[in-house]
Order: sequence, then C-alpha cells, then structure tokens
Amino acid sequence: SINIKYHAKHLFLYDKQIQIEGVRTLITYNDKTNLLELRRYKYSLQDIPEPNLYRDNYSYDEVPKVTFNYRQVPMNVPEEIWLTDTTFRDGQQSRAPYTAKQIATLYDMLHRLGGPKGKIRQCEFFLYSENDRRAIEACRELGYEFPEITGWIRATKEDFKLVKEMGMPECGILVSCSDYHIFNKLHKTRKQAIDGYLEIVEAALDMGITPRCHFEDVTRADFYGCVVPFATELKKLMDKYQLPVKIRFCDTMGYGVPYPGATLPRSVGGIIYGVNHFAQIPSELLEWHGHNDFYKAVVNSTTAWLYGCSSVNCSLLGIGERTGNTPLEAMVMEYASLRGTLDGMDPTVITEIAEFYEKELGYKIPPRTPFVGRDFNVTRAGIHADGVAKDEEIYNIFNTAKLLNRPLSVEVNKNSGLAGVAYWLNQTLHLEGESKISKNDPRTAILKEWVDKQYSDGRMTFISEEEMEAATCALLPELAKQAGLL
Repeated sequence: SINIKYHAKHLFLYDKQIQIEGVRTLITYNDKTNLLELRRYKYSLQDIPEPNLYRDNYSYDEVPKVTFNYRQVPMNVPEEIWLTDTTFRDGQQSRAPYTAKQIATLYDMLHRLGGPKGKIRQCEFFLYSENDRRAIEACRELGYEFPEITGWIRATKEDFKLVKEMGMPECGILVSCSDYHIFNKLHKTRKQAIDGYLEIVEAALDMGITPRCHFEDVTRADFYGCVVPFATELKKLMDKYQLPVKIRFCDTMGYGVPYPGATLPRSVGGIIYGVNHFAQIPSELLEWHGHNDFYKAVVNSTTAWLYGCSSVNCSLLGIGERTGNTPLEAMVMEYASLRGTLDGMDPTVITEIAEFYEKELGYKIPPRTPFVGRDFNVTRAGIHADGVAKDEEIYNIFNTAKLLNRPLSVEVNKNSGLAGVAYWLNQTLHLEGESKISKNDPRTAILKEWVDKQYSDGRMTFISEEEMEAATCALLPELAKQAGLL
C-alpha cells in the first residue's frame, strides 16, 4: 500500500530507553547514528497575548533580513525520498481551472513520469466544486497506484464532511501556524487555533483517514513556542491511535533560506531537524512545500531532503500562487543528481507536459525556462555553434536528446556566423557522415550571405525555422531536395 503504515520503528526514532539502576531516563539510543542522545527537551505551547511577528526580520517596509546565529544542524538524508504534486490544488489557485479531461491527461503524464516505483507519490485535489469531484473520479478510473489521489480542506468540521463523502484515504488539513495567520486572520489565540486543529485531526484519525497537516506560513512562525509544541501534540495522537499523521511545512511566502547557521524561523534545515529531533516526527511523515518569491523554491526543497524530509511538494512548471511553487521537473533532476539514478522516472514525459501546456492549454512557457522552455538548450552565438559542431558536450548540459527528447539546437541570427549556419543545415537536414556540411562549404556561405542580408536591411529578430527552410529551398534546391524539403 502507498499509505505509510504504522510501525513502532517509524514513529519512534528514539524509542530505546536506557535503564540505569531500574530508573527510566531521558537518555535514548538513536538507531540511525548508533549514539546515545540526551533528550531533556520539552517545549510547551507559549500562549502569548500579543502576536510575535518577528519584526526584526520582517519589517515590511524593507527587504526581509536573513540573520545568523551560527548554530548548525546535521544533514540527515532519509533512506527514501520522493516527490508529491499540487498542480491540481495550489496550481489551480493561479490560473483558469483545468477541465476534468485535462486533469486526467496530466495525471496520466505524472504517472508515466514517476515511473514504476512511483517516485511521484501523490497528487492533491480540491474537493469543493463539482468539477473537482469529476476530475478525481476521472483520475481514479485510470486505476493507477501512483500518484495516490489525496484531498485538501480547511480545518473545519464542515469541510471534513467532504473528505468522508469522497472516501479519501489521506487529506491535507490547513493548519496555519504563524501569528500573522492565527492572530491577524483567524483572530484567535495560539491555544484556540491549535485546539481546533487537533479536534479535526482526531476526527480524521477516528475515521481511519491519514491527516496531512499543512503548517502554513511556517517560516514566520514561533518555532519553539508554537511549531514544536503543536508537532508534539500530533505525535501524541499518533501514539494514541497507532496511525500516522503527516506534517507539510508550507513556506507560504518563500522566506525559507538554505544557509547553514541561519536563524529560525527562516532556516529550512533548522525547521526539518527541529521537528524531526525534538517532536520525534520521522522523516517519512515530513514534507516541504516551497514558494519561489525569492528564487529559492528549488534549493530550499533540496535542502529539505538533505536535512531529513522525505517528501517535497511541487507543481508542474512551478505554476502556483504568486511566483509559483517548486517546479516538479526541477526536482526530478535534483533527485537524479542526488541519487545518481532516475529510479525509473521517465524525463522525456517532461517535454510532453510542456508541449501539452503550450498547445492544448495555451500557456506560454518563458522560453529560457530550464528543461521546458523553447530556448533552454538553443545556442545562438557563432562561436558556441562552432564548439557544438566539434563536440556537443561543450555547450549542452547533458544529453538532452536522450533524457528529454529535446536535441540541442542552433538558432540562426546575426551572430550565428558560418559555424551556426552549417550546424543548422546539418541538424535540420539530418546530414551525417560524409554528407555533413562544414562551415567552409560554399553552400554554407551562400545561405549565410542571405542571412547577413536580412540584418543589413534592418532586421532585428531571429530567423524562424520556416524562413530558413524556405531560403534553403530557394538557394540550395539540390540539397533541399536531397533532404526531402522539396
């Protein structure tokens, strides 16, 4: 089953109590590090009368500050790491809703991209509209084990009814944890908010539903005064019900930083380590959900993996609220970089997804977007084209033709030179071996002369494939006929 089953060794990372003269102590044995640890830590909820808004870091009229106390926590990469997807939940908050058919098509692509090991473990859905429910049923009908279909609700009893009606095995529950949200949005005290959250979580456990608690705005939350005490209460519920409770750390505003020695609440490593260590929530129940407001969505997600979070939550093309979420395609590459293997994932599907968004959904991908943009592996400089003609590896990040079904290409413009025109001819006309044209070939010079004239006449834009093919047919008819253009 793809649900995390309850096992004592999973929910008690530090459960080997040491007996000293028959007295139970707070010394525990860590099975992973094989060391004794002193666990005198007990953080209680600080139910303060006024909100802590961390004004030293977040003054609002200034760029948020990153501060350091030089306290470093150990890297703690989990035995298994994976991805989850929020394209149909957070991703839909920033664009026109997908149709049920479009969602089913993308869900099928996610299944193929994730591969037989299900490295894309889950997809989450809204449950509120009829279209949401139709989309869920369309995906269920495909019969895939991965990605598992999960829901998302606000922490209210009314919303929880939807979870029961849809028969969800797992559901995300919004549990805002910063004082910005608790005091200024919910108009509650910390205790009132957390008591309400725990009530909904317990209702889920009573129904045998795995609750996934979304710690919204965690990078502005009082870590030891609210986050850890709340996580500790969730751990108590796990112990009581012998069922897992997941925690998703939501970097709602993209304030998280990956820097060693950075202070809480902005330290990604500190957040993961702290809940894992002090609240004893195991890695397989921890997930990171990042936003890209400060260009750190990818590096923060990778940092979460490195410091003990098994799961990172992403969206296709990074589409999400404001600047977007962590791009799923980026984390596929991060996974391969860290593990040295794709573990069965099929990255060529990334190109299919990009084409679907542009052709079927009318979404314009910025052309220089890594892995999916039209120009991500296109070179225009003549000196680069000359290098590529000699050895493609010189100017291509990896074998993009094999891994992404996107061969390196050269775009012709005023800077392409003879080398660029020759490369374009060889690539477009599929000329290989003895048929290959060099930059010194007279035919290359004929076509380059035409290119130069375009720009001497005042042209400013690049020359399209269609224009280049038409010019080849007109100026080099024999070559065009040989290549099947005529």
